[in-house]
Amino acid sequence: MGKRTKKVGPTRGLGARYGATVRKRYIKIVTEMKKKHKCPQCGLVRVRRVSVGVWKCGKCGFTFTGGAYTPTTKIGTVARRAAKGATVEAGAAEE
Repeated sequence: MGKRTKKVGPTRGLGARYGATVRKRYIKIVTEMKKKHKCPQCGLVRVRRVSVGVWKCGKCGFTFTGGAYTPTTKIGTVARRAAKGATVEAGAAEE
């Protein structure tokens, strides 16, 4: 005899409300937020979310800001790359 119910994961408290698409989107965000991420300072997978946009490494204690649900955002990555390129260009122009 097979199973009678599905495993619903993080949406267990929502029941049949809010629609399937919203629940799927919620699952994606919450699972990404709850998992441990890589620390930018020590490199270990120990970073957890403290509050909205604040992340902390459990190993080295490094606290930093990031996105609301992930420690790094696409815009932050682009900005970091642009800033790095600007410093290299500025250094070359001065010489």
